[in-house]
Amino acid sequence: MWTSFFLPPPGCRARQKFFDFSATFAGLAAFYEMNPMGTLAPRRLYVVHLLGAAFLCLVASSRLACAQEPRKIVEQYVKAAGGSRALSKIQTLTIEGTFTTDDGKSGTYTLDTKLPNRYYLELLVGDQNLIEAYNGKSAWRRDSAGGFGTLVASDGMQLEAAAQYYNSRLLNPKKEKMALAFVGNAQVRGKDALELEVTSATGMKRRLFFDPQTHLIVKEAATVGGVEEETVYGDYRTVDGVKLPDEIELHRGGARYEITVTRAIINRTIGERVFDFPKKSQVELPDLKALFKEIDDNQKTIDKLKENYAGTQTEEETEYEGDGKVKKRETRESTFFYLDGDEITTLVKKDGKPLDEKELERENERVRKRIDEHQKRQAKKEAKEEKAREEGKSEDKDEPGIEIFLRACQFVNPRRERFRGQDVLVFDFEPNPEFKPHKLAEKLAQKLAGVVWIDEKAHDVARLEAYFVGDMKIGGGLLANLQRGTSFVFEQAFINNEVWLPTYMEAHIGARVLLLKGFKINEVIRYSDYRKFNVETLSTIAKPKGAEGAPETPVKPQ
Repeated sequence: MWTSFFLPPPGCRARQKFFDFSATFAGLAAFYEMNPMGTLAPRRLYVVHLLGAAFLCLVASSRLACAQEPRKIVEQYVKAAGGSRALSKIQTLTIEGTFTTDDGKSGTYTLDTKLPNRYYLELLVGDQNLIEAYNGKSAWRRDSAGGFGTLVASDGMQLEAAAQYYNSRLLNPKKEKMALAFVGNAQVRGKDALELEVTSATGMKRRLFFDPQTHLIVKEAATVGGVEEETVYGDYRTVDGVKLPDEIELHRGGARYEITVTRAIINRTIGERVFDFPKKSQVELPDLKALFKEIDDNQKTIDKLKENYAGTQTEEETEYEGDGKVKKRETRESTFFYLDGDEITTLVKKDGKPLDEKELERENERVRKRIDEHQKRQAKKEAKEEKAREEGKSEDKDEPGIEIFLRACQFVNPRRERFRGQDVLVFDFEPNPEFKPHKLAEKLAQKLAGVVWIDEKAHDVARLEAYFVGDMKIGGGLLANLQRGTSFVFEQAFINNEVWLPTYMEAHIGARVLLLKGFKINEVIRYSDYRKFNVETLSTIAKPKGAEGAPETPVKPQ
């Protein structure tokens, strides 16, 4: 049960891609210059063309290069900011300042960052204190009215991406899974600038503007926590060998803050509590072992109730090149039902077009085979469990159980919030450094960090966000390597006031299989149109044997 929360579902293409990957190799193609008649162009004419192009580019801009290499711009920035050696020594950074708002009020500004991915921004004006933070597991905010809340969906991912960006110092964007793209020439405060776009592994974008003479960053623009932000930097000073701005102009939403930096400190001690949810907003965690057991037991009941339902799922998959450019994008629409808790999907549309008769026939045959294979596998599993019971043994579990997660993870920052109109218990989890994993399931659990929303009354998980804090190597990395930063989001809802069913799944996967070429895929699955399962629900696939004994009117799980 617990593994299904951290890996894409069986019908998910990203999962299929991970377990069924074949590398492709591109051959080298010869390049030569040809004229419209198809003959080789004279060398002299070719040189004239090159000189002409260079001249036009020079005329267009005497300062900015006509074609910019993003990697080169970033390398120049790193060198200008102090060099890779000085930047790589930064473990923590604190920037403090003061400002006056447009209506004359004084305030203070604080920015704290800490490796590997901690971020804290505070704007204090009178008794109004705005805080946005990411603690390596979850993103949270304190609004100007004093309310605290965990950020979800794109708002949370934007704050996570900000934490990654500020801690990266742009030293190794490729390692951080940050894609760079040159946008073009721009103007910042009336001066020339080079604009780059940085895209995180989760697809969050940030625009950077570099001074072509000093090579330092003069402006950043991004959506952070659902709010548009622009930050303009000026008057750089050297602190411990690193160039840092002494003037910051922050535009956030409709507000403007002209900040004068009063203190910049590199590598001061910053405790984890700075980034965590405030203690006064936390609650005492319940008995997690008992809570997780209730959820696990309840899931077994839900798996049977699921077989009374069918639905529709739309899947959007985007595959990226190594430089972050989109390689391929596909959309698929499928109908599905459940068999022993697993989704059985039937593809009906691809890229918005319905399958033709032959395609539909092949798809139905594939589904029939999968049902047969599933039922055979389930029969063997049940026979094994029955034999174990007869011999007084406990059956082996292939999936991580509750006890593994309790030992492999630490659970922190418990709080109670409202989510989708329900009262939920929210807490973060992270690897337990004292736990020494041995089995694959233990290694998997100890690589995860994230945040979970639990409906205690209904005994189920409403939402879960998790990511790998390090590379997850299978077979020592020879078989597969699920890369650091690979993340998953899972969300479900209480349908018809009787059963929990998935509503949303998101995966951002970077992997390398069999030491061959890796792949990077983002995938989003949306579930909808849930309806009671009957013979008419699926026009071409018969009702599975496993669902025949399910009651017509499910009983609400307790």
